Amino acid sequence: MSQENSIGIVAPQRFCSSAPIRLKSGVTLPGFELVYETYGTLNPSRSNAVLVCHALSGNHHLAGIYAGKPDDIGWWDNLIGPGKPLDTRRFFVVGVNNLGGCYGSTGPLSINPENGKRYGADFPIVMVEDWVLAQARLADYLGIETWAAVIGGSLGGMQAIEWAMRFPDRLRHVMAIASAPKLSAQNIAFNEVARQAILSDPNFHGGHYAEYGVVPSSGLRLARMIGHITYLSDSQMGDKFGRQLHRGEYQFSYDVDFKVESYLRHQGNKFSAFFDANTYLITTKALDYFDPAFDFDGDLSTALARAKADFLIVSFTTDWRFSPARSREIVFALMKNRQRVSYTNIDCDSGHDSFLLDDPRYHAMLRAYLENIGI
Repeated sequence: MSQENSIGIVAPQRFCSSAPIRLKSGVTLPGFELVYETYGTLNPSRSNAVLVCHALSGNHHLAGIYAGKPDDIGWWDNLIGPGKPLDTRRFFVVGVNNLGGCYGSTGPLSINPENGKRYGADFPIVMVEDWVLAQARLADYLGIETWAAVIGGSLGGMQAIEWAMRFPDRLRHVMAIASAPKLSAQNIAFNEVARQAILSDPNFHGGHYAEYGVVPSSGLRLARMIGHITYLSDSQMGDKFGRQLHRGEYQFSYDVDFKVESYLRHQGNKFSAFFDANTYLITTKALDYFDPAFDFDGDLSTALARAKADFLIVSFTTDWRFSPARSREIVFALMKNRQRVSYTNIDCDSGHDSFLLDDPRYHAMLRAYLENIGI
């Protein structure tokens, strides 16, 4: 990592809220903790703060590295830092691990105060609305009354949109990247297959696997393999793997024959070693449930009419998980309300994961938009 534009060494912080939080499901948590990181300096007027919301498997570690762990680079390090599109010489950037997460925030791995055991499957379903409410409490703690922008890709973009509707006076810009106003039936179906892979793992034990000292790694591995296929484009997979054989010849078995199989197994194995299965279930349900137009007879324009922020909507041509057509639904709904919105569809062959990559056109567009945000 170049020292010239690197955040350098960072450390996570912890916000503890002793006030109860009532979730959308009707369950009330007596309090909660969120793990977060910050980069840059909050200016005297507290007008330069930017919240970055993470996607399904993301977390609070956006940029920089941890002391003694030079390979643990933040997942959006290519975007955030001095001189980068989200320039920390100008902005104060906040990343947070969502409620229900498995990176230190209150979630299934936390101790349930009612019985002294890990919550496991007893941790309640959380929704995008709940994440935003918890993030607002963190903003209060940090003394941030209004965000200059709330940014997110995929599920993170949904949170940014929810911020604009839930707290219209607390943010000036929304940047929703590779996102959608709600999941399609196909996307819900992919999530359900992934969940069933976990739920049917013999080591799942009804979600209380920690009490048995095991992890439903087979189910989690398969869930990640299913998801990973949808994050890539067909052309990207073809260019990267084609029909290349793993060992140069057919094995005539159900072991790995093709390099793409080896790649998927590697991704699944890696993911199952660090991500919590209950968190995966919770997060995919939050994805499924997000539908801001649900309470407005399916009218997205009416749902978005509360928003006062300016919007930047970004899609990618080869993203078939959250296709450009889904982004345009948001754009058209905002235009119907005569709200301020900018839209771009980036020609990129990397599928849904394009929002994580260092595409020069994509980054140049983000840089231009961010440079025009007044602080």
